[in-house]
Amino acid sequence: MAGTLKDATAIVGIGQTPFARRLPEPEKTLACRAVLDALADAGIDPSEVDAFASYTMEATDEVEIAKSIGAGDVTFFSKVGYGGGGSCATVAHLAAAVATGQANVGVAWRSRKRGSGPRPWTDTAVQLPTPAQWTRPFGLLRPADEIGILARRYMHEYGATRDHFFNVALACRNRANQNPAAVMHERPLTREMYMTARWISEPLCLFDNCLETDGALACVIVSAERARDCRSRPVYIHSAAQGLPAQHHGMVNYWTDDPLTGPAWTAARQLWKQADFGPHDVDVAQIYDAFTPLIPLSLEGYGFCARGEGAAFTEGGALETGGRLPLNTSGGGLSEAYVHGFNLITEGVKQLRGSSTAQVPGAATCLVTAGEGVPTSAILLRS
Repeated sequence: MAGTLKDATAIVGIGQTPFARRLPEPEKTLACRAVLDALADAGIDPSEVDAFASYTMEATDEVEIAKSIGAGDVTFFSKVGYGGGGSCATVAHLAAAVATGQANVGVAWRSRKRGSGPRPWTDTAVQLPTPAQWTRPFGLLRPADEIGILARRYMHEYGATRDHFFNVALACRNRANQNPAAVMHERPLTREMYMTARWISEPLCLFDNCLETDGALACVIVSAERARDCRSRPVYIHSAAQGLPAQHHGMVNYWTDDPLTGPAWTAARQLWKQADFGPHDVDVAQIYDAFTPLIPLSLEGYGFCARGEGAAFTEGGALETGGRLPLNTSGGGLSEAYVHGFNLITEGVKQLRGSSTAQVPGAATCLVTAGEGVPTSAILLRS
């Protein structure tokens, strides 16, 4: 598959709705709006769409979306599990379908009303799937609690501090301040604000956690040959991977020999094995940031630094524009919007088109990752 997938397909259209704490439209309307905007960006009529991919947690489905936008016969459809871990896999599944002739025009999307909709993690009477039976009755009710324990372990083992987590939050907020579409646009973050913010789950404070927002995004995938004739500049899908480590358990994984080596390590091995370039050739990265500690863990997992060096990597403005690895240039989930990581995909496309609000000069390669801690996925994009 590596021989046929590499640069065989491209993202040719992206679309998004506004992001806000509360939007009045239902998720289906938001989804259709994002999909139609993406198709218009590509210059492709909705009747040509014959493939769909989204998340198992997506409230809208391909049947309703296909009818509503006026799609033709659909020959491929896919749903990817594990919440934010599935974001890049939606693109990967469509790339594989197009590259192998199962479809011609694929649409991936995510529509979410988490800001104004239900908040399952504040309900202590949540259902208990198998992994959670061993953790939630003892106080690990939310992802913030689960990642908080991993963060504390990381701090203990490698000397990471809250200042390192602040570096991540600040880089994302600084980029959001440049992005008029970001929920945190024109809302600067200072170290004092960060250090005095209320706890969510120690050592995670308010600014270590992603936003809760409404919004929808979509992208369009076609063959590399077709991409040359599309309206917008194509961004090629160079490599793609999913990662589920052996004996992995939920989001916590505390009882493995090494809980700090998460799914990113598994996905990364496959991702780089298929690629013509390595971590140090990446011009800009969009790394899943539901919580700030996931960034140093992912920096290590994807090979940007050695084990235990992810926290130190964030020092000296390394994640800022002009730094070693400009990161989450739209503001990411921490400061633009949290739509299960899909805005990281569209921002990667914008960077390689040269149209980002925080453009990295000459960006030609971009890593996009999905959620670390859960079974995950990643894609490498190139211009």
